[in-house]
Amino acid sequence: MELTVTQDVFRLAQVFTISRGSRTKAQVLTVRVSDGAAQGWGECVPYARYDETLDSVTAQIETLPMPLTRAALQSLLPAGAARNAVDCALWDLEAKRAGKRVWDLAGLPAPRPEVTAYTLSLDTPENMQAAAAQNAHRPLLKIKLGTPDDMARLEAVRAGAPRARIIVDANEGWSAEVYSDLAPHLVRLGVELVEQPLPAGADDMLAEIARPLPVCADESCHDRASLPALKGKYDLVNIKLDKTGGLTEALALRDAARAQGFGVMVGCMVGSSLAMAPATLVAQGAAFTDLDGPLLLAEDRSEPLTFDAAGVHPPDAALWG
Repeated sequence: MELTVTQDVFRLAQVFTISRGSRTKAQVLTVRVSDGAAQGWGECVPYARYDETLDSVTAQIETLPMPLTRAALQSLLPAGAARNAVDCALWDLEAKRAGKRVWDLAGLPAPRPEVTAYTLSLDTPENMQAAAAQNAHRPLLKIKLGTPDDMARLEAVRAGAPRARIIVDANEGWSAEVYSDLAPHLVRLGVELVEQPLPAGADDMLAEIARPLPVCADESCHDRASLPALKGKYDLVNIKLDKTGGLTEALALRDAARAQGFGVMVGCMVGSSLAMAPATLVAQGAAFTDLDGPLLLAEDRSEPLTFDAAGVHPPDAALWG
């Protein structure tokens, strides 16, 4: 068995901004695992918020012993981007060896399209209203917020897309006081969900203050070990494969979260269709799906996912799985 790691760059269609900064390109790692007869691949997006870089994640992957199984991988690397790319590559390799789709190997029903959010990045109220109007035909918009001046942005987006469903993501940018002040206005404007309003590790106040709309844990939830600390503070968890460390743990987290009474959202970092492909399996039946990474790119993999009025479709075998 041979494992290789390469760095790939995909240009974004426009500047993408959240409360922590802006970017103009998606920098990803592509992992290929070959047994000489078949090859599987996977993608991860190292994230500085979790002290990950392209080089550090590459180094983690290159330390792995060969040959390698998915079962062994779970204890060889922690949850995170490195394990994600390798786990997904191994799933793809298994599918190619067996001549079956990944969902058949996992004992899952064949996936169907899922409506996905489309993200509007943080900008001036005027620009966000224009972006909302341009995308008002989409069924679900996700607004990046996380500053003390977000009320004007919320009003502007609703004015630009009066009929769209809306969710918001504060990316840890609010205090308990700011969230409490904004919450009634979120409800008034028809917002259905707020992601990670308070910083991870400083979110205990969510158990004390009113939550008039559902609150979803993003940075506060990585894998199943995160769940006990979320009780009483969050209503949903955002499952991202770059946090869980791959499809294997993502499926386990989804089932555990539902069993413990949490709703499920499935999200992504800004990556290519290869990164989204495994997540379409986890997104089946999710309360909210946010797998719009490829829609934000100016370029993608040669066999990209299909996005249409039905949502994001599961991958063709030519892409993954």
